Amino acid sequence: MKKLIVHDHLVTKENLIELVSICPFHALEEKDGKLSINEGCKMCSICVKRGPQGVMEMVETEEESAIDKSQWQGIAVYVDHVDGKIHPVTLELLGKAKELAEKVKFPVIALFIGSGIKNQAEELLHYGADKVYVYDHKELQYFRIEPYAKAFEAFIHEVKPSSILVGATTIGRSLAPRIAARFKTGLTADCTVLEIKENSDLVQIRPAFGGNIMAQIKTPNTRPQLATVRYKVMNAIERMEEVTGEVLIRTLPEKDLVSRIEVLEVREKETEISISDAETIIAVGRGVKSEKDMALVKELAELLGAQIAGTRPLVESGWIEAKRQVGLSGRTVKPKLMITLGISGSVQFAAGMNGSEHIFAINNDENASIFNVAHYGIVGDLYEVLPQLIENVRKTKGA
Repeated sequence: MKKLIVHDHLVTKENLIELVSICPFHALEEKDGKLSINEGCKMCSICVKRGPQGVMEMVETEEESAIDKSQWQGIAVYVDHVDGKIHPVTLELLGKAKELAEKVKFPVIALFIGSGIKNQAEELLHYGADKVYVYDHKELQYFRIEPYAKAFEAFIHEVKPSSILVGATTIGRSLAPRIAARFKTGLTADCTVLEIKENSDLVQIRPAFGGNIMAQIKTPNTRPQLATVRYKVMNAIERMEEVTGEVLIRTLPEKDLVSRIEVLEVREKETEISISDAETIIAVGRGVKSEKDMALVKELAELLGAQIAGTRPLVESGWIEAKRQVGLSGRTVKPKLMITLGISGSVQFAAGMNGSEHIFAINNDENASIFNVAHYGIVGDLYEVLPQLIENVRKTKGA
């Protein structure tokens, strides 16, 4: 481990000003005439290399005491569900868990928390789980953070899983940070790639700095390792007919089922097709010049039975709803066909759709980044290409 220190006796008024100005992250600042390091420090060593000699120093510190990794076995998956109906992201995570577990000879373990879910638990064995731990209490019918966290905590204490994968749903994003805090371990959110080393260290890869780099994050000195993954990022495992695993029923003491939250009423949302589930998507970007031109896009979408999505600027302009935004700050999609219209293809956008089976891009800039991920592309004016495309689709459907 490294630590950045300031040799106060070498700090002068002149070099203090120089050091404050040299840091690109504004991590060095003056406080009561002294130089201090704030939480913005990225340990880049620029102040050591370019600053006044000897004032700043990067020193090696003792490594954190390594945990006994042999005591932590298994890749666990939190089962996200609504009234026992398992969310598809869980099946995707079970597929990834099985892949990771095979590399280190670990079992795949599922954690199922809820009420009246015992009968559904066996279904998870058909998707690669070796063991399913079930916490089934009437008090767990609706998600309330305190008892759910208690069940999660009890599961970890008993099973000691090396890694835990959680779907980046509303519930998953509430639970995972609380569990990470209780066990003083790391949590990486919205991972796009997961790998594992022979020593069971989980390599959690996700876009960082606005999608400009792919960060590899590890927590080698703590267990369990926690990661959340968005829906449609991983590939779901195929259902197997034969199963060899087991369902294990666990109970919580009454005191752990108490919550300060009282559920007064549960209302069902109106059923709608999410772009995350769409098989065909037409995504629009800044190449569409005005809102009235969206009529052409809607015409093509109706012909193809497609969902309309778009980039952040169109959401900010009010042309499409926020829930139809694709990208790091929007939804992740994996349709069979993705048609992009006038989208440059920034890293942020591409990260949300590059798993699509077929990507067809139209852009008037032949150097647009979208052509790096597209399977098919047309370089041309959107307003010339789109009407022709609509006409061709009409003829084909008519034939």
